[in-house]
Amino acid sequence: MVYYPLLECNANIDDPNDNFLDLEPTLHMCFQTMEKAKNLYTNYAIRCGFAMRTRTSKKDNNNNVYYLRLVCSREGKYVSSIKPEVKTLPSQTKQCRVGIWFIRTVVLEHNHDLCPNTSKLILGNRKLSMQAKYTLEVNDDEGVRINKSFLSIVSDAGGFENMDFVERDARNYIG
Repeated sequence: MVYYPLLECNANIDDPNDNFLDLEPTLHMCFQTMEKAKNLYTNYAIRCGFAMRTRTSKKDNNNNVYYLRLVCSREGKYVSSIKPEVKTLPSQTKQCRVGIWFIRTVVLEHNHDLCPNTSKLILGNRKLSMQAKYTLEVNDDEGVRINKSFLSIVSDAGGFENMDFVERDARNYIG
């Protein structure tokens, strides 16, 4: 394991209120937790128009993740070409549980078209809000059909372009 002192960090991301909406991943960007590193790359992926997935992760003897490689969902498993990826590695010494996650490698070029306008509807980026789940549950209990419930949620959101999920996600949630 390589130890990287905090002085090598370009940007230390430790503000608990920071939601990473306008940041772009850069080399040696530091994070206090793995979740913050994943949130940065996920928000960057949605903004740019692609989906993100975890390609590789490694765990130590205590089952704690110490290495994580996030890539574009279209990145191939066995092809060694330039694809978008972010590698994070915590800095740890001896048995200390405190570690800082930082970006070790950044490749932001894609070999495919990106669609930022519809990136919220890519399978990996879709999510049902708590309000949408509640609306679907209440309407289902009252016997309202799912397509009518979905259209009411679309109306509340101000149109299809403001939706973070599709009707199939609503049907799967009600099950």
